[in-house]
Amino acid sequence: MTQPASVSDWRERARRRLPRMFFDYIDGGAYAETTLRRNVEAMEDIALRQRVLTDISKLKLSTELFGQKLAMPVILAPVGMAGLYAHRGETQAARAAEAAALPFCLSTVSICALEEVRDAVTKPFWFQLYMIRDRGFMAALIDRAKECGSPVLVFTVDLPVTGARYRDVRSGLSGQLTLADKLRRGLNVLSHPRWMREVFLGGRPHTFGNIAHAMPNAKGTNDFAMWIGRNFDPTVTWKDFEWVRERWNGPIVIKGILDREDARMAAEVGADGIVVSNHGGRQLDGVPASIHALPPIVDAVGERLDVLMDGGIRSGLDVLKAMALGAKSVLIGRAWAYALAGGGEAGVHSMLKTLQSELEVAMALTGCTDVATAGKSLLVEPH
Repeated sequence: MTQPASVSDWRERARRRLPRMFFDYIDGGAYAETTLRRNVEAMEDIALRQRVLTDISKLKLSTELFGQKLAMPVILAPVGMAGLYAHRGETQAARAAEAAALPFCLSTVSICALEEVRDAVTKPFWFQLYMIRDRGFMAALIDRAKECGSPVLVFTVDLPVTGARYRDVRSGLSGQLTLADKLRRGLNVLSHPRWMREVFLGGRPHTFGNIAHAMPNAKGTNDFAMWIGRNFDPTVTWKDFEWVRERWNGPIVIKGILDREDARMAAEVGADGIVVSNHGGRQLDGVPASIHALPPIVDAVGERLDVLMDGGIRSGLDVLKAMALGAKSVLIGRAWAYALAGGGEAGVHSMLKTLQSELEVAMALTGCTDVATAGKSLLVEPH
């Protein structure tokens, strides 16, 4: 099989290797998936300025963020259920990120628990926190992240309720299943023998490792999904950030900001950074592309905290475009999930090398020798 040359190639390999319900979970968005498409199309519409006869013999891709040096301004975003895309998937992705000198952020709803991922790597990884109704459980989870040495807490705030993800219902990943639904899902799983062997049989236990002990009687993804729906807290307000801040003495990044006023509030309550994000188009459909929301937010709070972004990053060119519009770094989610499903740790490592090469080419042909200095001068002004 030909080695994938791009993120879109890894997507196709993931589509072939995964049962439909898990591929659609990675690939899909909310409602009509307008925002999902908008994220990618808006990034494609941004034009870079090609510059020539500039000494680009030395390129600096590295940057620093929250006291950590990154080989390039890319972070592996929290992705739920990655342990169902490859054998103990979160451990494989964390190792690939560590080898690339990039941060890996573990999801609250990962298959592999914090402690398992900690034992798989030599350097601490970031942790992403969802707010659960049970504050005692939350305090214990934060303590576990601290005990694992996580240097940065990513507090995701755009999921007080779950978006309407039609693909997950159609594939049988969520919702009540009829007998016919179960049979169709079972036949689809059986049609992927490699996944059956390596992940379903070889990658057990299939539980959300960080929260499994809170629901010992859960069986399968549908039970876990229903528990999450019941226990994610829709009452969360800015006051709850203070509760988290009191329990975490390191940097906190608020993820899920799309509005300037919310960005200002994040700065007011003492966040160290924010992620401009629409949850990859998986929550409120019809909102702006993340890259369109980025510049006004950078203008509003860029001098007070570090502004990151995710959504629509599919190449190293996209990384440079986001940096040119003011992001300190980007987070990638689907890109590494596709690569993990398509090739495990080696796939994620290969995909990250591709992003690096693409970023180098984009920098060289725009005359940008230091990614940290990228600005709007790299972009063609819209007419």
